[in-house]
Amino acid sequence: MHDLSPKSPRDSEVVMTQLILPPDANNLNAAFGGKVMQWIDICGAVAAQRHCRQVVVTASMDDLHFHAPIRVGWIALLHARVLASFRTSLEVGVTVHAENPLTGERHLTTSALLTFVAQGQDGKGVPVPPLLLESDAERQAFAEAEARRALRRGRGKEEQSWMKVMKPVAGA
Repeated sequence: MHDLSPKSPRDSEVVMTQLILPPDANNLNAAFGGKVMQWIDICGAVAAQRHCRQVVVTASMDDLHFHAPIRVGWIALLHARVLASFRTSLEVGVTVHAENPLTGERHLTTSALLTFVAQGQDGKGVPVPPLLLESDAERQAFAEAEARRALRRGRGKEEQSWMKVMKPVAGA
């Protein structure tokens, strides 16, 4: 059995750095949104895995916002941290800042919330350690994560009717 003692959110923190190169960019000379999403998913997964020391899979990505572009030649700084842990799932917040390597100027470009589920070797969910909330800000972030979780769980299938209009395209 793995360790289920409470863990500090600080222990899950991850910082990743990516240099934006031409293959990472779109025709506007800015990072592809999909590439940034990939980095966010990886950074978030590392944070979740650090918290629970289990294999994790991405269950959802919510509140993904692109605030500003990241230009070719600039540096993307990703920061992830576990915000909440539940029975077998965790919510992780990830922010991305762009840094001008010539001036050091930084600004927020992207933010996202991801849910990961810890999995055992049988592919089923396994318990994750609780989060040791040490500050008012951490308690507030946890409370907000609980509210978002309740909304996600409450949506269910009835709010998935948009998928009925997504018919396979002939010849695709």
